[in-house]
Amino acid sequence: MTVMSTNQATINQATASQVTIHQGINRRFAGRNDRFADEHLFGDKVFGQKLSGDKAHARRVVILGRSRDEAYSLLTTSLERNGCQLMHCTEFGELSSGLIASASMVFVFVSSFPSAGLFARVGAMIAEVPALSIIPVVEYADQEKAAALLELGCVDYLLAPFSGAQLNALLQRQESALAAEESFVTRSRAGRRLLAMAQRVALASAPILITGETGTGKEMMARYIHRFSAAEDAPFIAVNCAAIPEQMLESLLFGHEKGAFTGATAAQPGKFELANGGTLLLDEIGELPFGLQAKLLRVLQEQKVERLGGHKEIPLNVRIIAATNRDLQVEVAEGRFRSDLMFRLDVLPLHISPLRERKDDVLPLANRLIRKHAPHEQREDLLTQAACDALIAHNWPGNVRELENMLQRALVLRNGLFIQPQDLGLSAPAADITQESAPISSEVSGKAALRASGKWAEYQHVIDTIRRFGGHKTKAAESLGMTPRALRYRLNAMREQGVQITF
Repeated sequence: MTVMSTNQATINQATASQVTIHQGINRRFAGRNDRFADEHLFGDKVFGQKLSGDKAHARRVVILGRSRDEAYSLLTTSLERNGCQLMHCTEFGELSSGLIASASMVFVFVSSFPSAGLFARVGAMIAEVPALSIIPVVEYADQEKAAALLELGCVDYLLAPFSGAQLNALLQRQESALAAEESFVTRSRAGRRLLAMAQRVALASAPILITGETGTGKEMMARYIHRFSAAEDAPFIAVNCAAIPEQMLESLLFGHEKGAFTGATAAQPGKFELANGGTLLLDEIGELPFGLQAKLLRVLQEQKVERLGGHKEIPLNVRIIAATNRDLQVEVAEGRFRSDLMFRLDVLPLHISPLRERKDDVLPLANRLIRKHAPHEQREDLLTQAACDALIAHNWPGNVRELENMLQRALVLRNGLFIQPQDLGLSAPAADITQESAPISSEVSGKAALRASGKWAEYQHVIDTIRRFGGHKTKAAESLGMTPRALRYRLNAMREQGVQITF
């Protein structure tokens, strides 16, 4: 009961809107997709077909819970016909650590379990295997539980009764998420929920508004959505509304005919035309000049564009994605942005949390960026433990862009093979090294006190040396004139003497 009451406030305030969005999209596309369910659900291998790794591992799916209804039957039949290896468990106690680690997905029938035990067990599974996709299967009466499970770290859910096409779409989203891991690296719960929502909104044709601080990866997210929503050869056009002067931006967006203005020596299509059949990203939309906002609104409403100096309307079939680091509601309140344009753009909102709120993503991102900028390196563990600790402790005001710049600099300026905190321009987090008891008792005096103070000075010298080498104990041992094995023995002896060492 404690777990349920803890999550209830979150459900009512933060996640109910997310469930509503999921419901609306499901209802909107159920009819369209059902027409193709019989053709595609049992004919195509949508799950596990495109993976380049161990396909058997990718297809291993666990179905957890007891149910004899149509949803259970449809799920089982569909997964089997899509080549999945199924494991059926009725209780959480039947799940071994090996089974959880080897599975790629776990479908949990929520109605089979009491709320408190369900939340605790699912939370423990996510903590044990963060990359595991846990999919709750819920009925309409249990949607609040679905919201709470999303908060715990589940990235998607099925609302029963569901159609074959909806299950097919979910499996495809899971497959695509694995295939597109290079595009948007995330291991955190917030990041995985964001990707799941991005895959859902990619199914719609309505405009998407991506918000987030500078450097969080808004353009990367736009490209991620484009990958799921458009044909492979469809164009992706990005326009930075803040980097182009107003007099040029109108012509750039809408195009112009020959002679439309001084210097227009030839007709030129605009970005809307060039993006036809694909995606147009309007980056930094909050910086769009007020005079152009009304013209952009008309294009979005009519789905047609007219070149400057032209008289012919050109029909459009363009996915519009807008991105901004500003709060558009504040911009509207202060008269810098049109409210009608905001409502037109903010149909499907996505917010990217800053990196300081996604600490689980820091090291996966760092390792990916190191491979990007140093593909010739043979080792993957270039970051020392102290450097990893420093990266996690940093607040990242510049987000992923700051992280990339810092790692590029460190790869050039490092001394030796490994990257130390000083190479990153960061200081190692202060080690929590304290004495559980005073090293020199007030009753000790004379030579005994001198020996005791010398012993603790020696300990401090060892600690300072390890810090100086960023936690790299092999290099510290060389500097101290001892073997790494001897240093390990020394550190163990120091711990026995009451010194707390956290590296």
